[in-house]
This record gives sequence, structure tokens and C-alpha cells, in this order.
Amino acid sequence: KVDQLIEKEVAAGFPGAALIVIKDGKIVKNESYGYKQKFEGHTPLNKFLKMKKDTMFDIASNTKMYAANFALQKLVSEGKIDLNSRIQEYIPEFKDEPTDKIKGKDTMRLVDILHHSAGFPADPAYHNPEVSGDLYSQDRETTLKMLTKTPLEYKPGTKNIYSDVDYMLLGYIVEKVTGQKLDNYVENAIYKPLGLKHTIFNPLQKGFKPKDFAATELMGNTRDGVISFPNVRTYTLQGEVHDEKAFYSMEGVSGHAGLFSTTSDLAVLLQVMLNGGSYGNKSFFEKETIEEFVAPSEMNSTYGLGWRLNGDDSMDWMFSKYASDSAYGHTGWTGTVTIIDPEQNLGIVLLTNKKHSPLVDPAINSNQFFGDLFTTGRYGSVVTAVYEALESNK
Repeated sequence: KVDQLIEKEVAAGFPGAALIVIKDGKIVKNESYGYKQKFEGHTPLNKFLKMKKDTMFDIASNTKMYAANFALQKLVSEGKIDLNSRIQEYIPEFKDEPTDKIKGKDTMRLVDILHHSAGFPADPAYHNPEVSGDLYSQDRETTLKMLTKTPLEYKPGTKNIYSDVDYMLLGYIVEKVTGQKLDNYVENAIYKPLGLKHTIFNPLQKGFKPKDFAATELMGNTRDGVISFPNVRTYTLQGEVHDEKAFYSMEGVSGHAGLFSTTSDLAVLLQVMLNGGSYGNKSFFEKETIEEFVAPSEMNSTYGLGWRLNGDDSMDWMFSKYASDSAYGHTGWTGTVTIIDPEQNLGIVLLTNKKHSPLVDPAINSNQFFGDLFTTGRYGSVVTAVYEALESNK
């Protein structure tokens, strides 16, 4: 049923996908669909390149979980980070300025940014001077300074606004605490001990080739030629992180985006969560730390510490109506989703390259790609079909 759903959409123009399902610690489904690349620019390839089970994907905001959160969960378990500490204890220059219209940085804690309730704008677009103004940066060191200068848009703790700034700061804090760049830390402290060879930042700088990856946007970051800013890429992206702040402003390494992986590698990482923080004879964090990270925020039951929770019906689009109340996970803009359901000892990873398609109408909406119109790219239908298949096989 799952195969039919995705294959029908591929036949109708959806680019491609890879799916892995883990139940009771075993792989029960591992499949790839469609194509990792169909276009070079707007020109269709003579022969579409098939998606494979080991195709690597730009996992976009799933980076927040599998890089930043995994690092934080490890450091919290080791007593090196206190979630109730103020940001200032890790980044001393992070403070309220007399000219700030909205104050709150002096008292802001890690839990506030993990809950996406710290007051930051959703996307300050540091890479684009027309949007970012004085915060403009296409240099990593400068960007780290700009993070601390980014003004708050609302009083901390009064609402939830999902913001990349939160996780850019969290990645920076991991670097401050460990004394290592985020990619070095997670690759050596977490991914290598697990034997994961395809979970990596800046993969083209570390021995991988473009053909190893699912392609994303056709015309770089231009949204089919509508958007321009200094140094904008105009070629089809393959093996380079799509996210503009990660690529231009953070040299490809950030807590909010930049990680590439495969379904089988992510299956191992989600199993670490299902196992309570360990895998084989390797232990990464305490079960109690996981419980703290996946506990609902008092203000919004769909937010844990970074993890999105199946807190109410508003999350059915992602989790389906069948997921347990304790299920959690995350999505990524490029077309990626992770579902972890501890009650059912179940993990689902669906990776798609839905953005490897033309825009529907660039003049009206520069963020709606043809691939976004399909149910596979909206996740819930595939997740629903997986739950229904498992139920019918009982």
C-alpha cells in the first residue's frame, strides 16, 4: 500500500523518496522510489537518475535533532550543560543592549530557545543584505557575532515562534562547551562510534561526490530566478546544503541545518532514542535526559525541547491519527520527516527531494514547489499507510 501510494505520485511527477521503518528493533521496510535527479537547471535529464536506498539527503531541520539535540543530550547527561542556565553563561556577549526595544536576553535560558519561545524572528536571513540590514553576514565568525545582536521580536516566554536562530545559538553553545566545531564534535563523538559513514556536514569537502546525493532546488537559491542576493547559487544543488543561512553564513555547519544522511543511518540514530540513549555497547545519553527533552512545554503541548510532539490533533498532518500520544519527531524543509513512537517501539524515516521540482508560480509564491503539492511530500499519508500496514499485519 505504501509502495503504491508513493509510486503513483512518482508517476505523476513527484521526484523521489526513500523510506525505512523500524519496528521492535528490526528493519521491516527499506525502499527507495523515483529519482535522485531529474533536472539540470530547468532542463530535464535525458535519463533520470534513480533513487537508491543509500542515496544521501540534505535533511534540513532534522539537523536540529540529529546534530544539535544529540550533542546537547550527550552534554547534559555528562553534566557539561545545564538547560536552566542562562545563555550568557556560555556566550558572555549575549546580553540586552540599552537600545533594545524588547529585552530578555540577560535572563534567557537554554530551555527558552529549545522551546522556540525565546523571542527571536523566524528567519533573519543573515545572508541577504536586503532583509538582514545591519545583521548581514556571509562569514561564519561574523554570523556568530550577529546571532548575539539579533533583536527580539516578542517578549520571551509569551508565544512559540519556530526560529532557526534558536538552533544556530544552540550549535554555537555546543562549540563553546566542547571547544570543537559542531561537525567535528558530532561526527567524532556520536556518528563514528555508531559506525555511521554517511551522516556528515559538508560532504563534498569530505570525499563524497554529487552523484551520491538527492538533488534539491533546480536553480540554486534563486527560486526559479525570482530571488537574488550576493553570491547566490544558480545551479542545481546536489551535495551542498540548500539552507541559505547554513551555506552562505555558517560555512555549511550550523545547529539548524547542514547535515546530510541516509535512511539507514537515521534508523540507527532514532534507535538510540528508542533504546533510551544507547546502541550496542555504546552509551550516549541517559534515559532521564531523553525524557526531559521529549516532555511537553507548558505553553504548547506540541513542543518538547526541540523535538516536535504528537501533543494534539493539530499534529496529525505529520504523525497521522494512529501515532501514540508519546510519539515525537521532526520535519525538514527539503522534504524529510522522522517519527519516533516509543509506545509502539516504532521508528519511521521518510526522506524526499520534493524541492527538486519547478515552482508552481514564482510570481505568486516563491516557496511553493511542484513537489510540495503531493501527499508524499506532506508526510502524513505515508505515515498513516505505515501504521495501517503494521496494524493489518498483527
